[in-house]
Amino acid sequence: MKVVPLAAESLGVRSMATFVEVQGRGILIDPGATLAPSRFGLPPSDEEWEALRRANDRISAWAARAELVFVSHYHEDHFRSDPADYAGRRVLAKDPARMVQGLQARRAAALWAALAPVARVGRADGWRERDGGVELRVSPPLPHGGDGTPLGFVLALTIVDADERERFVFASDVQGPLSPVAAAYLTRERPTVLYLSGPPSYIERELGAAAIDRGIAHLLRLVDVTGCRVILDHYALRDPRFEERFAPLWATGRVVTAAGWLGLATAALESRRHRAWAAARKPPAKAADERAIMARAPRKFAKGGTNA
Repeated sequence: MKVVPLAAESLGVRSMATFVEVQGRGILIDPGATLAPSRFGLPPSDEEWEALRRANDRISAWAARAELVFVSHYHEDHFRSDPADYAGRRVLAKDPARMVQGLQARRAAALWAALAPVARVGRADGWRERDGGVELRVSPPLPHGGDGTPLGFVLALTIVDADERERFVFASDVQGPLSPVAAAYLTRERPTVLYLSGPPSYIERELGAAAIDRGIAHLLRLVDVTGCRVILDHYALRDPRFEERFAPLWATGRVVTAAGWLGLATAALESRRHRAWAAARKPPAKAADERAIMARAPRKFAKGGTNA
C-alpha cells in the first residue's frame, strides 16, 4: 500500500489531501487545500500562495489516477467544489443530511447537486465494501475535536490490504483525537498507519491546556496499544511551538509530519507568517538610487480560513 500526502500544513497549506494506492486501485482523500485569510492579523505571504499553487497542481495530477474520491466533511480545506474534479469517478462523501449543519450543510447540498450529473455519489457514513484483498470501511460520524464541539462531525476511512496485512486509517479532523469516543474507535480499527489532525494547540488559550494534553495522551495510548506509525499534521502544525508542544509524540519515534513521511523538511508556513511579513517589511539594502521604492501588488484573500 502506498500512502502519499499531497498537501498539508507541514507542506505549507491548510489541507489533508492524500492519495492511496492499494492493489492497483487509486483512492483520493479530502482533495481540498486553502490558506487562512488572516493569521496574526496578517494575510498569506507570497510563499504561502506559491505553496497553495503547488498543492493544487499536485492534487489535480494525482486525481487523474483515482477511481474513488472520499470526502470526510465539508470544511473548505477538505474538498473541492468544482464538479470537474470528480467527473467520471465514484465519490463517497459525508451524508449531507445527517449530523451536518450551518455552512457545512449548505456546502454539502451544493456539492451533491453539482456532482449528481457527472459522478456516482454515495453516502459514506458507516459504509463498507470488500473487493478481493481490499476492504474499505467508513466510521459513523465522529466529533470534529472534543465531544460537543460546534464544528460538527467527520468520517474516518479505513483501507485494509489483507494480502500485505496493512491497515491505513485516515481520521481527518479528530484533533488529537480529543474525543474519547474517537480515540476508542481508532484503537478498535487497529491501524498500521494512522493519519490524523493533531490537537489544536494554536488555540490552547481558548480550549485550555488540559484539552490539548488529553489529545496527546489519547494518541500516545493508541500508539502503545496498536504499535502503529502516525502521520500527525493539520491543526497541530499551526502552532509555532509545535515541536516543543508535541515533544512526547515525536519522542516515540512513531510519529512524523506529512512532510516527514515524504522525507521532506517541514514547512509550516502559516505558523511562521508573522516572521515572513516581518522579514518582508525590513528596509531593503541601500540602492544606487536612494529614491527607489518597492511596490507590492494588491492581494486577494484566501478562502477557507474558518472552520465553520
